[in-house]
Amino acid sequence: MFVDEAEIYLRSGKGGNGCVSFRREKFVAAGGPDGGDGGKGGDVIFEAVNDMNTLSEFKFRRKYVAENGQDGSGGRSFGKKGNDLVVRVPVGTVVREAETGLVIVDMAEEGQREVILTGGKGGKGNQHYATSTMQVPQYAQAGQEARELTVKLDLKVLADVGLLGYPNAGKSTFLAHVSNARPKIADYPFTTLTPQLGVVNMNYGKTLVIADIPGLIDGAAEGVGLGHEFLKHLERTKVLIHLVDAAAIDGRDPVEDIVHINEELAKYSETLASLPQVIGANKTDLPDAEVLMEEIEAYCAQNGFSLFKISAATGAGLRELLDEVVRLRDKADEGPTVFEREYFGQNLENDTEPVVVTPLEPHEFEITGPAVDKMLGYTNLESERGFDFFQKFMFRRGVIDRLEELGVQEGDTIYVGGISFEYYR
Repeated sequence: MFVDEAEIYLRSGKGGNGCVSFRREKFVAAGGPDGGDGGKGGDVIFEAVNDMNTLSEFKFRRKYVAENGQDGSGGRSFGKKGNDLVVRVPVGTVVREAETGLVIVDMAEEGQREVILTGGKGGKGNQHYATSTMQVPQYAQAGQEARELTVKLDLKVLADVGLLGYPNAGKSTFLAHVSNARPKIADYPFTTLTPQLGVVNMNYGKTLVIADIPGLIDGAAEGVGLGHEFLKHLERTKVLIHLVDAAAIDGRDPVEDIVHINEELAKYSETLASLPQVIGANKTDLPDAEVLMEEIEAYCAQNGFSLFKISAATGAGLRELLDEVVRLRDKADEGPTVFEREYFGQNLENDTEPVVVTPLEPHEFEITGPAVDKMLGYTNLESERGFDFFQKFMFRRGVIDRLEELGVQEGDTIYVGGISFEYYR
């Protein structure tokens, strides 16, 4: 079963609690505090894999929870870190925050791993709180709470060429002829419900990945039928091949078909409608095609479309069409279209919780506070986009100004959530 949408609940692991304990040994009358720290909770990590091509397993399992960190214990024993939870998704899956629809991450590359939720930090044991005036601390720090998030998974096929056309335009025959795909082919006025992918190996060392998008009907952009579900699979493509039945076997007008499908594209996305488009007038091996070709040629010339007379059944004209598609594809930006991250955590934009800047040793500063903890829980500072958001967060919350008030200099060390980096203005 091909499933390209799912909604699941995620929760990272809670941090283990710090321990209140005192050293108890024979002949030691007053042992000091020796409570160990709690272990960090497990992260929720997504991994993109090629051996999955559907989101069907997420229809049956909707809750994914990482392991909690263990509590600390006496004898300065630290609690064990909770195991991370790795969620495998197909390459091409876009992860969105369920309520807002904002992009969290686009899993566009095989082997890509992204931390979606970080586990809570373990609490400090009472050994950390002994001072000259408080030698018997009776308290320890609680572990940081788990983070939770409901996400929508949206699988968008990774193809650089989209294949368009009404049912019976010959798309399945075309794809079967030019590629390694083996779609079902039948003479029916409807289409399969699964996008088909085919890889075309050109004789000069280049390849095309073509997605046969199921036939669209009028109103698809408004969600009529399965319009949205199909149109989204075009969003990564660089070039469109638009097939029409030049012989009008079903009594359809091929020019009207081109107009209607392009109207649906424009309603759904101006970006899609502006992609380079090559028209393939199919079934030109049939006698009836000669009657309509003049009208098709006039329309394509008027609207700037490249037109190729082809026969998907015999292979006539296919090489010339594919050569043009390769040329247009190569003119486009290299690499797949990747959706940029838009979501960085719950209410962080309007968060008013405190951010504290504390001077430590000379040339060292620590940034702490509830807002920082929340930001770190939803942001991976090791990624370029995550660190960029972190920098903007620091400016917006006045942290940079506060650091400069305290005399920070370039090259000083800044600690945030256990991560250190050098300060540069």
